[in-house]
Amino acid sequence: MTCMAEPDLTSHLTPRARQARAEETRAAIIDAALRLFRETGYEATTMRAIAREAGVSTGNAYYYFASKEELIREFYAGNQAEHEAASRPILDRETQFAARLRGTLRAQIDVMRPYHAFAAKYFKHAAEPTSALSPFSTESSEARNAAIALYREVVEGSANRIDPDVRARLPELLWLYALGVVLYWVHDTSPDCAKTYQLIDRTVPLVDRLVWMSRLPVLRTTMTEILSIVEDLRPTPV
Repeated sequence: MTCMAEPDLTSHLTPRARQARAEETRAAIIDAALRLFRETGYEATTMRAIAREAGVSTGNAYYYFASKEELIREFYAGNQAEHEAASRPILDRETQFAARLRGTLRAQIDVMRPYHAFAAKYFKHAAEPTSALSPFSTESSEARNAAIALYREVVEGSANRIDPDVRARLPELLWLYALGVVLYWVHDTSPDCAKTYQLIDRTVPLVDRLVWMSRLPVLRTTMTEILSIVEDLRPTPV
């Protein structure tokens, strides 16, 4: 049995109105998906259920998103955009490396906090090495590169003197550090995720000190070796 194409209900609209309608539909599908992922879990949620929750046909949902993985990647992108926006006041105001890094990390947790209940269910799948949801996967490269670019801005906009070689290679290391903070946040059951903020506040000065010490000849080689190890052992995208 062949599936009949759904009628185009937007043919009477102007191109601008049609685009606005499409954006509204995309947003409704994403919001519905995130609600269902939180309430019923990622595995149990189907595209049919997402479409029903969003008030669109299943075919329409598939028109915008070919799979649940694409919906998660859209969540990645939206979350990253919110993180950048939340970090902007800090990056525009602060010039010291530690303040820039601390503010950017705290902004990430601020943005993600509404999804805390959903995070544990989601990260169970993101932790799978072969999953398209992994932060190291080829499919996640756009969001990963955007996140690393944000930490590059943290470094490049700093007034602190940083060894040029370390400065060039530090953004990816900071992104890995941020992933560790997020993993801690996933399991943080303290009120308002207070312990995650404490983790940031207590570890950023250590990172700042290590970066400063990398200028010293006696420690420059050690820091360079650490960065080389990170690069050599970087997971291969799958």
